[in-house]
Amino acid sequence: MNQSVRPTDTEKITINMGPVDLGQIDLLVQEGFFANRTDFIRSAIRSQLATHQETVRRITLRKDVVMGVQEYTASDLERVRVAGEKLVIRALGLVRFAHDVPADLVEVTVESFEVLGAVQATPAVKAVLARCGANRSWQP
Repeated sequence: MNQSVRPTDTEKITINMGPVDLGQIDLLVQEGFFANRTDFIRSAIRSQLATHQETVRRITLRKDVVMGVQEYTASDLERVRVAGEKLVIRALGLVRFAHDVPADLVEVTVESFEVLGAVQATPAVKAVLARCGANRSWQP
């Protein structure tokens, strides 16, 4: 399974903030500390993740979770099917199923599926993954 990372792989999030906090961010942007609000928020998130990096590492090891990007193609899953195996996918990051992956192949090759982060797949594949436990115990 391919684990390449592209810098453009991002997910959009929405947050609600109080006007005083937002004003302080705008002040820092206006004074040139950050390029824009997004730059500030990304910096704050990275700072918190760096602070808790060791905790995340310990938990992912304990829960046997793959961190990063996992990509599955139809040929990857076909090899699993031919071998008579089933995948247990536990991930923190991005799990991507190529657009050519048929839902019925996912049905016979994925035993369980848990992800914290994002899933990119066709609606039919996402429906199968939901039945396999997608985001059931790892709701972001």
